[in-house]
Amino acid sequence: MRALFIALALSLALPMTACSKDVTEEAAVATIAAAGTTHKFNVEVARTDEEQDRGLMFRTSLPANGGMIFPFKKPRIASFWMKNTLIPLDMIFIRADGSIDRLAENTIPESIEPVVSGGEVSAVLELPGGTAARLGIDETSKITWKDTK
Repeated sequence: MRALFIALALSLALPMTACSKDVTEEAAVATIAAAGTTHKFNVEVARTDEEQDRGLMFRTSLPANGGMIFPFKKPRIASFWMKNTLIPLDMIFIRADGSIDRLAENTIPESIEPVVSGGEVSAVLELPGGTAARLGIDETSKITWKDTK
């Protein structure tokens, strides 16, 4: 009877773990050239609408060289909010050529105020709040990223 119970538990648990894909498995390297220095970040990629909707919600920390990138299929005006996001973030709105459209520093955790790009962007990079100021990242910086998937 015990073996039957264990077999039943495993048969129910395995499909559930297969369905719970997390964006943390999907990594990319983002490189920012700022003030004559190059900075590399290991970032998660939010590819699907569901991953982009969740973003970094409910996280209590991020590594100093970590973050998340939100690539778009085609450039568009991007609008984000911080609802259910527990840590401040620097949001970098990236044009198709890698230049920065807008830099929103230390966004306010759990705010429902929209944080909007200034124009059409092809991606948004979220880094731990204060990273841009600490590393001298500004609108003159250039960003490239390579998806490791």
